[in-house]
Amino acid sequence: MPQASRKDDDFPYWLVAIAILAAVAAALIIFNDLYRQIFSALSNGIWITVFVTLVGFALASALGLLIAVMALSNSIVLRQIARFYVEVIRGIPILVLLFYIAFVGAPAFVWLWNAITSPLIEAGLIEKMTVRDFPLIWRASIALMIGYSAFISEVFRAGIQAVDEGQLEAAKALGLNGWQRFRFIVMPQAIRTILPPLGNDFVAMVKDSSLVSVLGVADITQMGKVYAAGSFRFFETYTIVAFIYLLLTISLSIALRRLEKRLDARNAAEGKSAS
Repeated sequence: MPQASRKDDDFPYWLVAIAILAAVAAALIIFNDLYRQIFSALSNGIWITVFVTLVGFALASALGLLIAVMALSNSIVLRQIARFYVEVIRGIPILVLLFYIAFVGAPAFVWLWNAITSPLIEAGLIEKMTVRDFPLIWRASIALMIGYSAFISEVFRAGIQAVDEGQLEAAKALGLNGWQRFRFIVMPQAIRTILPPLGNDFVAMVKDSSLVSVLGVADITQMGKVYAAGSFRFFETYTIVAFIYLLLTISLSIALRRLEKRLDARNAAEGKSAS
């Protein structure tokens, strides 16, 4: 009996409820002219949200891996730099980072670029760069990269440290160099530990990408703000905005859970074959 009740509890009733809400929202968009018009106005922002999220997360993962490797290096200087970066960035809200990168970091980069390339500018080979030449969408992506790289670096660090030290010693005994040990021994095992929290960070970035609307980037939230301000249809507009974000995040969460189950099944199969 306890096992049967547990199976009943494991049935995804929450997913059924969300599917019903999604069906209702889809019906409104298809059969209601107002909701269809709102969805059409917001649809262009979906691609901006996806672009900012994918670019920001890819860059954040690369930078986070670099910071994690620095944190685990034998050099105390690199370790201290990595710890300083993580503690400082984690203590700054994403919204503040967006403003700082957009209105402080971007002008500073433009000034530095013009200073470095001044001989080429004076020779007429390239044009002088202005702040307007630095698109807001890239400023937003870089801000998300910096903000999330600190959290992702801790995920990578924990996953790498979870690898059995004995396997690294065995790899050293076999003559594998540092890069080979990292590529063939550490990462294949660490990815199993890293993937779930990394997936959670990806879903979180989808939601936090809505913050880029404060810079005027035409994502879902910004398009919703513009449409609601012009039509005064706040309830209908933000209902569709919430529905789109919910659809994106729930779909990603389900995909990640299936991937985790596949990895668990693969690990169990490998364990049986090894035994």
